[in-house]
Parts: sequence; structure tokens; C-alpha cells
Amino acid sequence: MSRSSSAILRAAKPPLMRAAAAAVIVPALMAASGLALAETKTPAAGKLSAIPAAKQEPAAPPLQPGSTWEDLKADILGDQAPADGSGIISVGAPYRANDAATVPIVLSQPSAAAPRILSAKLIIDENPAPVAATLTFGAAMHPLDMELRVRVNQYSNVRLVADTEQGPVMTGRFVKASGGCSAPATRDPQLALSTMGEIRVRNFPQAGTAAAMSTPEGQRRETQVMIRHPNYSGLQRDQITQLFIAAHFIDKLDVYQGDDLLFSMEGGISISENPVFRFSYTDNGSPDLKVHVEDTEGNSWEKTLPKQVEG
Repeated sequence: MSRSSSAILRAAKPPLMRAAAAAVIVPALMAASGLALAETKTPAAGKLSAIPAAKQEPAAPPLQPGSTWEDLKADILGDQAPADGSGIISVGAPYRANDAATVPIVLSQPSAAAPRILSAKLIIDENPAPVAATLTFGAAMHPLDMELRVRVNQYSNVRLVADTEQGPVMTGRFVKASGGCSAPATRDPQLALSTMGEIRVRNFPQAGTAAAMSTPEGQRRETQVMIRHPNYSGLQRDQITQLFIAAHFIDKLDVYQGDDLLFSMEGGISISENPVFRFSYTDNGSPDLKVHVEDTEGNSWEKTLPKQVEG
């Protein structure tokens, strides 16, 4: 396959069609060994961290020049010309991922003085479907501080194009990882499907304080949403039959506090198995969080869970 035709496949829209089209190039991709699903790490006070504290690997380098993005950017951005996002939003990632199927990415802003981010695209240049997620943020998410896990198929720029109140900006990191999109699932397919759609929320106490049962309105909170779903990419093999598993992934996620949107996501094949989202937000005084999930097979799940911190 020529480089130009490969670029067209990666840029094809919408995400579901890109995932289906990716099956055409499956024979050209090699399956990689998978590790157990990584759990999010407890961060240092005040900020999320994409790098496990025990290892303290160096941060991934800034975006690197390359022809792939030149081929993709018109299809993804249209006529947008994003400015440098340095000082407005940062992308954190490990220098070399321990598991290419669950690479932690942290999106964070330095302070509330930074321009509010309204929406953003997370793009992994070299993945078969490069737009990993399109995110929309409610006002309570400002300043943005969020971690999610993605698959990285080969050494690639991981970039964020964010729409702010002052216009679009772009920043990112170059991540050394490979085989993430074709890495075997960590669970037996039948077991994975039997627990699919389970939703859990973990609420964390404020930094420097003992666990509390609630947080007053107007204060910052930190929460982790965990969803059971195999998020099959269409590039993985069944480890018994060696046949490719059809793409089947979460393509819609909405998280609310009361009636107010915290964030929504339109996802693709690059979001990891059993997705985990850890984020900070400003409490609006409502007692509950509501999580709504949809996948590409027409399934939907919804759960309302209390904000209280477990003792």
C-alpha cells in the first residue's frame, strides 16, 4: 500500500468507518504481546501524573516533524491553523510506554488564568484511525486536568488540538510505543462481554485533607470513571482461533454532575480496553455524577453514582 493511500485510510471519516476500513490492512499488521490492563496511579497532590512515581521515567519529547501529519492535517483540521499551545495546555506522556495498549496521557493547564478549553481532538498520527477522541468540556472542567489511556500502534506524535476561548491551539509529545492497536485483549472474549457496560466511579479526597463524605460547592474535586468494555480495535486476534475480532468499541461517553455536563467523548479504536478517565472539576453542589455510555453495536448503559468519598 502506498504512503498516500495509507494516509487517506488513516484520515477517513467517521471513526467507525475508519475502523472498518482498517480491516483491509490487518494482514500487514503484526500482533504484539499484551500485558495486564494498567491501573491509574495515585498522583502527587494537586496534579495528575502520566508517569508512575516508582519509575520516574523522563517525559516524552515534544512533537517531532514528520510527513504523516502533513498528509493528515487538512482532513482533520480543515482550514484551522492552531497556534502553539505552550503555556495554555500541556500533554503529558511517558518517554517509553510500558504497555503500548494502555499508554497514559495527561491533559493539564497551568492555572485557572489559562484560556478555557471548550473542546479538543486527541490525535495519534501513526495509528490506523488517528483521531483517538473528540472531547467537549463543560465549564466546571476548567482548568483542565485529565488523564486517559490510549493505544499507540507505532512510535508516534500524540497531539492535542484544542479550541479555546482565544482560538485553536496545538501541542503534544512524541511517544515511543508500538503494537498497541493489535495487542491481544487481556480477558477471554466471553468473559469480557459478560461484564461489558459495568461502570464504577471512584472519588478522591482533596489533597492534604482526610477523606470527607462531601465537598462543598465551588471547590475542586477529583474523580475516576472506570468502564468495563473490551474496546476491540478490529486489529486483534482471538488467541484460540487466531481469527481477527471485529471492531467493537465505545464511541460515546457523557459524564454529568447533576444536570451540568462535565465532559463528553466521541471515541474510536485508539481508546484502551476497559477505559479509565481521571479528572478534576469544580463542584456545583449536586450530590451525584451520571455516566452515560454507548458503543458501536448499539448498546447503551447509564449509571448515577454519589460523589461522596469512600471512607
